[in-house]
Amino acid sequence: MLYNLHEVNKTLAAPVVAWADATRRMFTNPYSPLAYMPMSRHVAASNELVVRLMRSYDKPLWGLDETEVDGQPVPVALEVAMEKPFCRLLHFRKVVDPEGPGLEQPRVLVFAPLSGHYSTLLRDTVRTLLPDFDVYVTDWTDARMVPLADGPFHLDDYVDYCIAFMRHLSPGLQIMSVCQPTVPVLVAVSVMSEAGDPATPRGMVMMGGPIDARRSPTVVNDLAMRRPFSWFEDRVIDRVPASYPGFMRRVYPGFLQHFSFIAMNAERHFDAHKDFFNYLVQGDGDSAESHRRFYDEYNAVLDMPAEYYLDTIKTVFQEFSLPRGQYRHRGNLVHPEAVTATALFTIEGELDDISGHGQTEAAHTLCTNIPAERRQHLMAAGVGHYGIFSGRRFRESIYPQIREFFQRYA
Repeated sequence: MLYNLHEVNKTLAAPVVAWADATRRMFTNPYSPLAYMPMSRHVAASNELVVRLMRSYDKPLWGLDETEVDGQPVPVALEVAMEKPFCRLLHFRKVVDPEGPGLEQPRVLVFAPLSGHYSTLLRDTVRTLLPDFDVYVTDWTDARMVPLADGPFHLDDYVDYCIAFMRHLSPGLQIMSVCQPTVPVLVAVSVMSEAGDPATPRGMVMMGGPIDARRSPTVVNDLAMRRPFSWFEDRVIDRVPASYPGFMRRVYPGFLQHFSFIAMNAERHFDAHKDFFNYLVQGDGDSAESHRRFYDEYNAVLDMPAEYYLDTIKTVFQEFSLPRGQYRHRGNLVHPEAVTATALFTIEGELDDISGHGQTEAAHTLCTNIPAERRQHLMAAGVGHYGIFSGRRFRESIYPQIREFFQRYA
């Protein structure tokens, strides 16, 4: 019912958005006499704000068509290396000769989070990696676009996807998991290590993830721990409406996740939009465009499969199965201590309000048989959750250490 109401609201809002956008254009177009009237910037700014607050946001484009290698521009071709119902494995292939093979560089697989936003949230991460590495990334599919006939998607399936992708890209692979996937990726590497799988990665970087959510609980953790499991199943799960390919699939709707993101930092978002209005009135185009870029990404959300979402709530945030040594994959107990050949680098942000201090570092406590000289941990000073993997501090302070880590075990 909630999803249908959301769709009705979107339909009703569409004419308002179209009218506000048309008004904005009339008061900004240099060929329109209205653009030169007193208060024209205020009228245009007000209408653009209405548009941005009420419109629907589609999946953003990657926009990574070129990178620079050794000071020379190199074109980048985005290709699908493997496709599964709920995820595509994307390859950012650098091409020196359009008719020849791609540029030979160490291979890195970036596991993007399946937590409400599209994988393009890691655009800056990928852009920063491209000059030095052959980059692949998991591109999760909006669950409302997956037909019911493709079956459910559980946390076990997520782990299986991770294993399949690593096997496809081995040997010599190194991996990076950002936020949510740290848990299933660590489980996947543990399962592969115990089985003696030759596709086990050489090095793994884990960034801002809830490996042990008992440590320094955040607002996100508190919500999951305070509510009974039945509350999540009854209150936040809905079925996809008839207008989408995934009709009748049970999902955790992206608009609910987006609402929770906004509610966590409501004052900050209010101030950001107030500043945006002022930028438009003052004619500060660069600052206004920066705001647009951020919120075009932040407001684009996807639905998550209900099975996966509920499995994660129960296993990661309520039972703490992995740090308690009780995590089972396909019925078999998982042993992180089996990881011996894969080097480990954990990264946390000092100001992270989503994944608390020590939650990612807990991987070292679990992977007891990785030699000390093959371990590394970084507490990034002055960095919040998104700053761990994007922005100036990531590029200037964090990435050089990631690059050195990957190159050491290439």
